[in-house]
Amino acid sequence: MVAPRAVWKGFLRVGSVSCGVKIVGATSEASKIHFKILNRKNGLPVKSAYVDEGTGDVVEVADQIKGYEADKGEFIQVEPDEIKKLKLTSQHTLDVDSFVPVAEIDTRYLEKPYYLIPADGASLEAFSVLRDAMAKKRVAARSCVVLYQRGREVLIQPLEKGMLLTELRTHNEMTSEDTVFDDVKSPKYDLDLLEIAGLLIDKKVTKFDPSKFEDTYEDALIAMIDAKRKGKKPPKPAPKPQENVVDLASVLRKSLAKEGIGKDRPKAKSRKSA
Repeated sequence: MVAPRAVWKGFLRVGSVSCGVKIVGATSEASKIHFKILNRKNGLPVKSAYVDEGTGDVVEVADQIKGYEADKGEFIQVEPDEIKKLKLTSQHTLDVDSFVPVAEIDTRYLEKPYYLIPADGASLEAFSVLRDAMAKKRVAARSCVVLYQRGREVLIQPLEKGMLLTELRTHNEMTSEDTVFDDVKSPKYDLDLLEIAGLLIDKKVTKFDPSKFEDTYEDALIAMIDAKRKGKKPPKPAPKPQENVVDLASVLRKSLAKEGIGKDRPKAKSRKSA
């Protein structure tokens, strides 16, 4: 198997200690279904093009330039060279600003993962020492890097023989949970239901195994395309799930019975909780 190409090469620096590192993509879209847009009349692929909103003419690549809409209909043009001059010093260096306990990481801010590996044999020792020290302290490193022409906040954690570098969402990109949860009420319910739900959860506890994850939508797309290729009818769609559950206690007890839980379990005392 050919190793993925590095998307960034530079140095990881913690204080006066530094080592050469490479960033390698940890995800791939190779197995995903990708569609092309076709002309319905002749079945041939069509191309996208930038069109002048005023004249309707196609604008060639040489005549295209980035623009920021400062006011309605008024744009500030920005040249490619002007953007290049704004590149951060982190273009070639991962400077570690601070370390944070792994247990305190808010996973909502984690966006896209990459692998971080030593750039060469000379960097292996320093890289390994930093990795193992972070693992022992159970901390992750905070830094920033320029990837694909943009500065990105990142988090670096030990991972087996290498490290995991993850792009972070900024605080401004996140919707505050208060704006979503404020209208969620806390009803009174029988604590027996809590115990029953706990038993059901215990029955389903397993190890985190991503190899068992399935993209059901992607699988359905593949099945549909395969049927079309063979001239067969597409598979029947999955039935819609039942909605409007009314008797939660009855549903939970039926679920327990289906899982074979609680047949000889003594009935708990009825309790109320706010």
